[in-house]
Amino acid sequence: MRRIIWSAMVAALSTIITPSCSGQSIKNIVLPTPQQKDWANAEIGVIIHLDMSTFAPETYHDGQKETLPPLSVFHPSKLNTDQWIAAAKSAGAKYAILVAKHETGFSLWPTKANNYTISHTQWEDGHGDVVADFIKSCKKYGLRPGIYYSVNSSTLYEARNDMPAPARKAYNKIVLQQLVELWTNYGKLFEIWFDGGVLPTSKGGISEQIAALIKKDQPQAILFQGPSSCKNLIRWVGNENGDAPYPMWSRADTTTSSKGIVEIKGLNGNPDGRIWCPAESDFPSRKKSAWEGGWFWRANREEDVLPLSGLVKRYYTTVGRNTNMLIGMAIDTSGQFPKKETEIFGEFGKEIKKRFGKSLAETKGNGNELILKLSNNPVKVNTINIMENIAKGENIRKYSLEAWVNNSWKPICNGSSVGHKRIQKFSSITTEKLRLKILESTGTPEIIRFDAYYIEDAN
Repeated sequence: MRRIIWSAMVAALSTIITPSCSGQSIKNIVLPTPQQKDWANAEIGVIIHLDMSTFAPETYHDGQKETLPPLSVFHPSKLNTDQWIAAAKSAGAKYAILVAKHETGFSLWPTKANNYTISHTQWEDGHGDVVADFIKSCKKYGLRPGIYYSVNSSTLYEARNDMPAPARKAYNKIVLQQLVELWTNYGKLFEIWFDGGVLPTSKGGISEQIAALIKKDQPQAILFQGPSSCKNLIRWVGNENGDAPYPMWSRADTTTSSKGIVEIKGLNGNPDGRIWCPAESDFPSRKKSAWEGGWFWRANREEDVLPLSGLVKRYYTTVGRNTNMLIGMAIDTSGQFPKKETEIFGEFGKEIKKRFGKSLAETKGNGNELILKLSNNPVKVNTINIMENIAKGENIRKYSLEAWVNNSWKPICNGSSVGHKRIQKFSSITTEKLRLKILESTGTPEIIRFDAYYIEDAN
């Protein structure tokens, strides 16, 4: 997904965002917008990759214009967006993001900005529109659609941070034209993805113009690494491994502007951060050691596919750590999501339902202590799930869990951030009740769900 290292990447992380990005701010309480709360509830999404590089893996070299594949190689004879979205839904995804233009510069919709586009290929006799098909499939299967568009880079135009001013101006004009096409012709978007963020206007970019377009055309969209003057921002977790750092806070002092090449430690957020800017954990369904980091398909590489256990593990380290889980789907040259990954997606969705579909018991309430009665007789338990009411803020700072054993409370585990969801595993214990104690908080903790499970093979 992300293949160019920006020299200013780390410096961009220190850019301070104004409090207006967070939506509401009451005294020192920073709250999510309704759209950010809705996004957190979605929990699982997919991001779908199909680009010209898929059809010429041996000859195309990133950033080298002379190696751009000819339009004649684009021939996905069995392209089926329904098949993509059905697979995503089987995995439990609630939203899907299509990479409409990656860094080759090839567009999957009939753009008027240039000729390196789907309308100048032989596919569908030049009348095809993958973006339109994708949107229809999302509506058909009940997933909310999003769009990825590479703003800062394009091999087609040799776009880079240090490009000459006249070339940058011409490139910016094309970017704005294509964003208008994507944001006005396909309806409401759930999420807009800015890989590498948006280059500030002060550095030759068009962040101000893009922000104005968002406010005009897609004001409700969630913005991954979007312009800092906009609301509904979300950020990156610092790696593409599906391994969110813990603690993970929804509040932060900065957004991110990374392309993901270099892993960045310490993107945990800040419980006292100035803005509400939760994190999304993106990772491909193929190993990071695979071709193009696992984001794009390549033939005869089934050994690179993450097994079911790999997806389950990442569920705990993404959704279970107060982030959304965004799984990469690599479409093959026939235009389909490969059979092996499709089957694993279905197994994953069933496994998560099996593990968390029915709890031993659940409760909710306000205050610093909740007791969860599991049964009249002791039962095995090894997993808890805690959710706080983020509409009232992210207030829990530290908690502990105890189990009733031999007529006294025994310490089991502890933690810090909760936010939308915290799933915590621990060694199996037999008990009839658990006690959750909030040791530190800002304001009165509001826990909308506290439940427990016994999951065999919970590793």
